[in-house]
Amino acid sequence: MYRLALVALAALLCTTNSVSGGNVLVFPLDGSHWINMKVIIEELHSRGHEITVMRPPDSWYIKPESPHYKSITLNSSGGFDEEQFGEFVATMIKMRREGASLWARLSLEYELVQQFYEMHRLLLIMVEELFENTEMMQSLQDAKYDLLLTDPGIGAGVLLGHRLGLPLVFNVRWTIQGEGHFAIAPSPLSYVPVPIGELTDKMTFSQRVKNVLIYLFSHLQIMYVTDPNYIPFVHKHFGKDVHYMELFQAADIWLMRNDFIFEFPRPTMPNVVYMSGFQCKPSKPLSKELEDFVQSSGEHGVIVMTLGTLVEKLPKDITEDIAAAFAQLPQKVIWRHKGQRPSTLGNNTLMLDWLPQNDLLGHPKTRVFVAHGGTNGIQEAIYHGVPLVGLPLMFDQQDNFSRMKARGVAKVLDIATVNKDNFLEAVKEVLYEPSYREKMKTMSNLQRDQPMKPLDRAMFWIEFVMRHKGAKHLRTESYKMSTIQYHSIDVMAFLLAVILILLTLVIAVVRFLWRRVFCRTKIKKE
Repeated sequence: MYRLALVALAALLCTTNSVSGGNVLVFPLDGSHWINMKVIIEELHSRGHEITVMRPPDSWYIKPESPHYKSITLNSSGGFDEEQFGEFVATMIKMRREGASLWARLSLEYELVQQFYEMHRLLLIMVEELFENTEMMQSLQDAKYDLLLTDPGIGAGVLLGHRLGLPLVFNVRWTIQGEGHFAIAPSPLSYVPVPIGELTDKMTFSQRVKNVLIYLFSHLQIMYVTDPNYIPFVHKHFGKDVHYMELFQAADIWLMRNDFIFEFPRPTMPNVVYMSGFQCKPSKPLSKELEDFVQSSGEHGVIVMTLGTLVEKLPKDITEDIAAAFAQLPQKVIWRHKGQRPSTLGNNTLMLDWLPQNDLLGHPKTRVFVAHGGTNGIQEAIYHGVPLVGLPLMFDQQDNFSRMKARGVAKVLDIATVNKDNFLEAVKEVLYEPSYREKMKTMSNLQRDQPMKPLDRAMFWIEFVMRHKGAKHLRTESYKMSTIQYHSIDVMAFLLAVILILLTLVIAVVRFLWRRVFCRTKIKKE
């Protein structure tokens, strides 16, 4: 019996897939970026991998304790100030509503640029202190991590990964220089729109001029915000001949949080893996109270409204107008809002400090999603096939909604001019014009119709990097080339020089022969 038991156990072990848990170091970006990074961390943990998350002591959302990861809390600030960002948004909305002068608005934009400059400065001080902490660095070396997973919207994880000599995997939409593709893939400005321009891949001549000007302006911001911080730091720690963007471009895999359902078609690279909608999942049942409220809407359905993590409340006049508009609709409304309750609020509207966004969007009675345009919310709306009314406020939100508007699935309003009448008109248009829902259903079908779930695809490539100690065969060497070499300007200059030399020689020979023939003819005549 003992031998039979051993044979049975051996057979069972042979038929079981072996799982080799990896050791992953994560340096995330806080705020809404942490929300989607946490999805990847939890999935990696469920697959048996050991996760260690590095966090500054002033993190907004990254908790020091979790069942899914161990954490290392650093000693200095990461440069993020949630309250300051919230105040900036409130001031910006107020100025736009009051029609502030161009100079005042430019001053506010300059203040935001200053905030980003300061954020990067403080972040690099934190990395400098980490590098100088020999005990901490030795413990990180001794941990023998298989890779470093980071969001390149900040540079700390990139710098640490190279210092430790680890393969790098990005959870990316943005880098410290802007939209991720522009850092790694060919990006012809003739048909690749630069973010914030609200352009499509079909541009007129004037739009192409606008696209180029925005591109040049974005490089001025890079020269002011990122270059002064990262160039001296990288020269000090990685060598005078290394540009900081080379460290980003040397990453093994770029897990891109969008795809060509959301983006316009454009060139890409072999190590860019698209995982748009990876954080989306089927909805779970609502609480009894919320389900009863949703069911009370009858055939009219429900409208869901939330404006993300940075904006908990809008100015009083806007909330009064929105509440009054909602009160005129037969639909029930679930609205995430903190602050004073509007006096115009109707009996059909339920205000909550927090709402289960994914579960509500996946409910069959949800008709419209009123949102600010964050990538996570838009991806969930696409996944569940819910058309949008947009109130973009800042950063990439306007550009995100411009893509949705171009696809006919969203009606977008300007926060500076929104009022009861135009808000009500926009909501009614999306509710009762069938094309919005039909086109969004088409996008949802495209997003879901894949041979592999986006999160599984992300897991495959993370584990691929673990198994093979990187993915160098997918990386282009173009990042090691100068701008002159990359665009073959030196080759064109050489070929042009050769052509000019040959042309000069031909002209010289022709002139020489002409003179000889002409001179002989002249002598014979004489």
